[in-house]
Amino acid sequence: MADVQIRSVVKSYGESQILKGIDLDIQDGEFVVFVGPSGCGKSTLLRSIAGLEEVNGGELRIGGRVVNDVPPAERGIAMVFQSYALYPHMNLFDNMAFGLKLAKVPKAEIEAAVMNAARILHIDHLLERKPKELSGGQRQRVAIGRAIVRKPEVFLFDEPLSNLDAALRVQMRYEFAKLHQDLKATMIYVTHDQVEAMTLADRIVVLSAGRIEQVGSPLELYEHPANLFVAGFIGSPKMNFLDAELVAANGEMAQVQLPNGARLTAHVDASRAQPGARVKLGIRPEHFERDQPENALGATVSFVESLGGETVAYCEIDGTNTALTCSFDGRTRLRSGQALALSLPAAYCHLFNEAGVAFPRRAAATETATAH
Repeated sequence: MADVQIRSVVKSYGESQILKGIDLDIQDGEFVVFVGPSGCGKSTLLRSIAGLEEVNGGELRIGGRVVNDVPPAERGIAMVFQSYALYPHMNLFDNMAFGLKLAKVPKAEIEAAVMNAARILHIDHLLERKPKELSGGQRQRVAIGRAIVRKPEVFLFDEPLSNLDAALRVQMRYEFAKLHQDLKATMIYVTHDQVEAMTLADRIVVLSAGRIEQVGSPLELYEHPANLFVAGFIGSPKMNFLDAELVAANGEMAQVQLPNGARLTAHVDASRAQPGARVKLGIRPEHFERDQPENALGATVSFVESLGGETVAYCEIDGTNTALTCSFDGRTRLRSGQALALSLPAAYCHLFNEAGVAFPRRAAATETATAH
């Protein structure tokens, strides 16, 4: 297996710059997920690593070897696409063995490689079937098996679950996690689905407009987003943001005032901020509490979604036109027009300056929040 090093990589199409100086280190055996909205450059970055796109600047290394000018077939990578791209006239065994046969690998080695991959993917009983006889999940396993038999140094996955229905996506997320455990291989995975990113990744790379916004473990990005973009992108339902003015600040806390006059406290290090500054207070829907006196807001329920295990309430803060999304236990019963007293625990509050950069959350606050 191998590590991947990306240094100041730039990619342009004519006047349009898609990748704007990407720097990233991916460790040997790590599962890294590229995530971001459509057009952010995540697939272009993956295809650049694969050699399917020629970069206009910077350096790519796989296993310590510079591969900028190395053809895709010689980079030691295997790529699995959204489309399965299976040969319909071949059975599963021949689909998985095709590349090895072209490379004139001995027959015994081909059979051993295909059978090993099929056992790992639990499709060894299907090897005589044609692709048309398989479900979408089984076809995707064949495409993955075709990559495994090549014994690549790095696996690259470009939105491999996009064609599957919701139930199959959940099952295949488990299969990918188990595959990584079994192979202990370096894997780079592109998705627009943050649930896939949060459940699969050792580290997530959040991209926006051709730049890396933040790199970290799923929990790190959830608890310590670096800026407004990451805070709003990671988490479902997304984080609430409230316009506010900084009233008081120090290294332990910040007090802000909302447009309706309500004052709230966040446990962040705001020692570099000045009172009077415009800020945004952030809190995730699942962190609201009801009927607690501290850090309280009045709100009115506009709409309720009862989802079984979760009740999601869309509310409006009293005295403003500001909308809130709140998530409660599924046994919570709410109705449209109902008044709510919402508490925003200070340990769970995030604060962002006018440029959208997060104030550091206090370590003690994070520990309290985790324990809570």
